[in-house]
Amino acid sequence: MKTEEEVEDFILNGHKHYLRHITIDCAIIGYHDQQLILLVKWKHLNGWGLPGGFIMNEETLNEAANRILMEKTSLSDLFLQQFYTFGDSFFRLSKKDWDKDQRLLIPIPEDNWLLERTISIGYYAVVDFEKVSISPDIFYDEYQWCDIQSIPELLFDHNEMVEKAIQTIRLQIYHQPIGYNLLSEKFTLPEIHVLYETILGKQLDRRNFPKKLMSLGILKKLDEQRSIGPHRSPFLYEFDKENYEKALMEGIALAF
Repeated sequence: MKTEEEVEDFILNGHKHYLRHITIDCAIIGYHDQQLILLVKWKHLNGWGLPGGFIMNEETLNEAANRILMEKTSLSDLFLQQFYTFGDSFFRLSKKDWDKDQRLLIPIPEDNWLLERTISIGYYAVVDFEKVSISPDIFYDEYQWCDIQSIPELLFDHNEMVEKAIQTIRLQIYHQPIGYNLLSEKFTLPEIHVLYETILGKQLDRRNFPKKLMSLGILKKLDEQRSIGPHRSPFLYEFDKENYEKALMEGIALAF
């Protein structure tokens, strides 16, 4: 929502178009030299949290998650995974919080649908950090990428969401095409090694790790090399998508 008219209609009539009490919140994970998560600053609450939104009446959950991610990052066809449902915090916005923000166009009625308790469905998305184009809107006035190890105190139960998302990704990296979505189409063995170490939060043997991936047929060695310095031109690799998906279906937990 970009215009004042759109926001006013959303506040007063959104309950006619969106499901009440249920939201989607997205842990958007980007990888670029380190593991990063996208945070947004809520205007009317003056705090940081995860981007999210409501589900349209006739949308499926996955359609809603894709739409929200498209609105926030300008990316489509992302790898999205539902990972948890949050509702134990009994979170609800208060009229006082909304009224503090002088930028809102109209007062919020006491019985407004936005002030009701909500349950949030958590999704995580893995994205190419360099391809993300952030689009601020009237509810979020700032965006920033934050190192996973340096996340501040977030609004609502979003710290719990981030923790649960990272735990899930570390488990599902063996069964979902997470690496495929975070690396460039062509990459070096050190690059995929660092990626998996970063996601898993532990060191992996530099000799056995690539050998295991090659033995599974997950990687294809290319004839191309990347010049990164004097006498340093490592070969490039790419994922064998067919074998990678087959290995994921069978489970590759024993690889690491």
